[in-house]
Amino acid sequence: MSVDPTTLAAILGMAVVTYLTRISGLFLVGRLRLQGRMKAAFDAAPPAVLTAVIAPMVLATGWAETAAALVTALAATRLPLLATILVGVVAVVALRAVG
Repeated sequence: MSVDPTTLAAILGMAVVTYLTRISGLFLVGRLRLQGRMKAAFDAAPPAVLTAVIAPMVLATGWAETAAALVTALAATRLPLLATILVGVVAVVALRAVG
């Protein structure tokens, strides 16, 4: 198996550009003075991304995952994050074993 130099250069170039775009966000955000609605938008981004990643899995897989997500959401109202994660994992494992 041989590696084409052009293909290798393209892969390395894409990796460098991807890394630079991701790391540049960390440097730029530190220089921003966020207030009001802009601060609220930045604070809302992580939960929105997490919801967008989790929702298809919860709704498209099966009843066990959907029920475990509901149990986890209820646990999140009362428990700290680590305990909530543990409840979610145990719930999905138990419900998958039942079903």
